[in-house]
Amino acid sequence: MEEEEKQEYELTVNATKAQIENFKESILWQDIRRELSFWSEGFNREMKSIVDNAEGRNPSTASVLLHMGDLNGRMKAVEYFLNLPDVFLDVLEAKKDESRSEQTE
Repeated sequence: MEEEEKQEYELTVNATKAQIENFKESILWQDIRRELSFWSEGFNREMKSIVDNAEGRNPSTASVLLHMGDLNGRMKAVEYFLNLPDVFLDVLEAKKDESRSEQTE
């Protein structure tokens, strides 16, 4: 991947470390986490019901696999959203380390 393309896809974090840490402790983030956890539980229940539903509806193998893949993608997306504040903190830490190494060179 060329340098220009790398920069185009680079995650930019405008918040400070303190702002992100405060957000992680906020009631708003607790509410968001609770809602996303409900979504994840619902997707998991839906995944577990596929076998029981398949007996009565007799779907094709492809249909079942697509449904399972769809649910798996949703659960992974929720997991990623739940980890976003930590991802942002990691980005800030990496930039901090990068600027330190540039200063010592």
